[in-house]
Amino acid sequence: MRTFILGLILGLVAVPLIVYAYFVTGTAPVATSAKPMPFEKTLANGALHARIDKEMPKNVPIPANEDNYKAGAQVYREHCAVCHGTPGQDQSAIAKGMFPKPPQLFKGKGVTDDEPGETYWKVANGIRMTGMPAFGKSLSDTQMWQVTLLLAYADKIPDSVKQSLTPEPAATNSVAQPTEKTPGTSKKAAIHQTQ
Repeated sequence: MRTFILGLILGLVAVPLIVYAYFVTGTAPVATSAKPMPFEKTLANGALHARIDKEMPKNVPIPANEDNYKAGAQVYREHCAVCHGTPGQDQSAIAKGMFPKPPQLFKGKGVTDDEPGETYWKVANGIRMTGMPAFGKSLSDTQMWQVTLLLAYADKIPDSVKQSLTPEPAATNSVAQPTEKTPGTSKKAAIHQTQ
């Protein structure tokens, strides 16, 4: 019995010290390019899904219709597309540099297999240590539900909504570039040539 108690005490002290040393000695991977920590994905996903299952709303307070999809598309383009992409577009440089990689919500099944309440919870609360911010204080409840419905039905939205998600082409830069000053011309003349 005495050996058991001694082993238990040693385990209760040694394990936390080893874990502490793992983090403070710079051994734990913290760069986005590093491999995940042992059991990181399992533990993080387990904690996330347990919390979402407990707190996510069970009812959707607005209808799933084209008007709400279009409003959700505007919210998505402004706040989500930079990380989660748009239909037919490549992943952004920001998304490529993140860990874990943000899901591309218009490729494959996206989150169409998740309950809308789960997606709403993620939009409202964010997810720690993933780069997913909480929008609960910056978007209205209606806006969060609109973007949630857009994503829940991403595989069924009309083409008009898909088109509104596509970024407009960047305007070309038509600012004149200064010309090289030729010998014998004044600075004023060189500026006049560029106008």
